[in-house]
Amino acid sequence: MVDPITDPEILQGYLTDASNLPGHADALVRPRTTAEVAEVVAHCQAASLPLTVTAGRTSTTGSAVPRGGWLLSTERMDALIAASTDTATAQGGILLGALQDQLAAMGRQYPPDPTSRHDCTLGASIATNASGARSFRYGPTRPWVAGLEVVLPTGEIVQVTRDTPIPADWPVLQWTEPAVKTAAGYAPPRSLLDLFIGQEGTLGVITQATVRLTDLPADVLGLLVFFGGRTTAVDAMRTLRRHARADPAGAVSPLCIEYLDHHCLALAEERVRGVPGGARAALFCEQAVGPSGADEHLAAWLAVLKESGAIVDETWVADDHAGRARLQALRHAIPAGVNERVLANGMPKIGTDLAVPDAGLDEMIALYEAAPMEHVLFGHLGDNHLHLNLLPRTEAELVTARAYYDQLAKRAIALGGTVSAEHGIGKLKRAQLSWMVGQPVLSQFAALKRHVDPAGVLGRGNILAL
Repeated sequence: MVDPITDPEILQGYLTDASNLPGHADALVRPRTTAEVAEVVAHCQAASLPLTVTAGRTSTTGSAVPRGGWLLSTERMDALIAASTDTATAQGGILLGALQDQLAAMGRQYPPDPTSRHDCTLGASIATNASGARSFRYGPTRPWVAGLEVVLPTGEIVQVTRDTPIPADWPVLQWTEPAVKTAAGYAPPRSLLDLFIGQEGTLGVITQATVRLTDLPADVLGLLVFFGGRTTAVDAMRTLRRHARADPAGAVSPLCIEYLDHHCLALAEERVRGVPGGARAALFCEQAVGPSGADEHLAAWLAVLKESGAIVDETWVADDHAGRARLQALRHAIPAGVNERVLANGMPKIGTDLAVPDAGLDEMIALYEAAPMEHVLFGHLGDNHLHLNLLPRTEAELVTARAYYDQLAKRAIALGGTVSAEHGIGKLKRAQLSWMVGQPVLSQFAALKRHVDPAGVLGRGNILAL
């Protein structure tokens, strides 16, 4: 078996993730092969020793934070094994962005694009059913996974595909997910493969994945479109969304429709000049460029945007290196500004990951904008999935922020939405998950977990308080 590392200085670098939740562990193992993973998992199961899988540690929900026991890092399992026109097979520890760059050099595309793609791993992105801005066009990770190699909590190695049935003795989940983009809890499975996508390291360790590929766009046109108000921007999104749904390959068929509120624009203007003085909201959009070139797309976009009330003459267009650099600078200025506020306030930010059906979007945005403290609002408007970042300045405001977050979550649920559209549940959103699915469904989750993982070894504290 891989020798465990117990050096406290080495361990310290593995004890938290992007949530900043503190953790503790007794040892770290860094296997290179599936066989070594299986040996470690079997050892921990026999010893009833908690085992937390860690990779890029980009989770915002504490899912990679250990609650004692051992840590298993997949960082040394980072090989691209094979690639063809239709699929690619890689070890679970390969960085997602590195995999995508290698495939792009071959003219192929693996579409899921979480913001952390250059820091997160393929296996972890599958274990959380990650998505990102382009999920508007391509959907989340789930439909792009063709097969997995998984080490079960008992140490058994299994190969699963879309055709692999759920074992007859496993409890069968029976519940209905909300009809929105969601990454909350165990998905109602159509096959065994579905159970291992989005399970947050609680039902198995993903050691290898075969993913589906699609055509790589010849080029991508970027547009930052400014509006005089939020209502106009949201109405424009709906127009763009209608075009995309009517003709996914048309002249106006966005890959993503991202929203920036006026607080975002103010943060950007502090660092990147050029935001129009009358702008109170903006949409960032991308358009895959077809064989006829960018000009046809751009003309069609500008016509639609003019009719939608955009500040068309001030639209930023990225169709070359300089344009892309300008857009990138503005987008990076917003999280940089948020981080500065967090450091200055000395308080953590409280961020939402809620999504609602089309009919509930306006109400949720109004609630976001009514936040009782400094905040910024941005995100995946095309999916009705926005991230509100509350920025408390005092302990009292932190308490208020957490209570307001809960209020928002309950309203999203009432509207038919989800408490997590892309970040998962981890250790921080278990209460909100219980509000969303109810105790009978949680009991189904727990029955499945106990059957697959008798000693409750894997991912202890993720999704369930087990």
